[in-house]
Amino acid sequence: METSPETPQETIGLDQALHSMREDMADAKRQSKFYDIFLNTTFCVPSVDRQELDGVADVEEGQVFPLIIESEGNDYLMLFDTEERLKEWAGEDVKWVGVPGYVIAATSMPPLHLAMNVGTEHSKQFLPDEIAWLREVVERCNEAEQAQEQPNP
Repeated sequence: METSPETPQETIGLDQALHSMREDMADAKRQSKFYDIFLNTTFCVPSVDRQELDGVADVEEGQVFPLIIESEGNDYLMLFDTEERLKEWAGEDVKWVGVPGYVIAATSMPPLHLAMNVGTEHSKQFLPDEIAWLREVVERCNEAEQAQEQPNP
């Protein structure tokens, strides 16, 4: 599969890894590859315009509020691996911030769900237990990295 200038290589890798994982959900290598790419992809996260929040919350300059969508009683943080996919879903230009997958995993708390690439054949829903597992993976990686940075006495 060739990449166009609008399609970053990591997006194609994410799409392929998701497809591969879905072919055999029990294959640990396929799962590992997908989650590794997910954690290392920077996602477009739609945000709420500050002016829409006036009077609702104390909003400080520079503060960003991600768009949370409620569906069937669950709250979803929307994630898109390209700006094009985000615009296609939103139907218009929308404000967004770039957030790495590992930051999303580390900061998302239950009962929040994640919804990746909604409206595409490469969409995926992440449930709170799955997000908690990803958060633990990120924490273990951070601990291992800190341990490596510690000088030996």
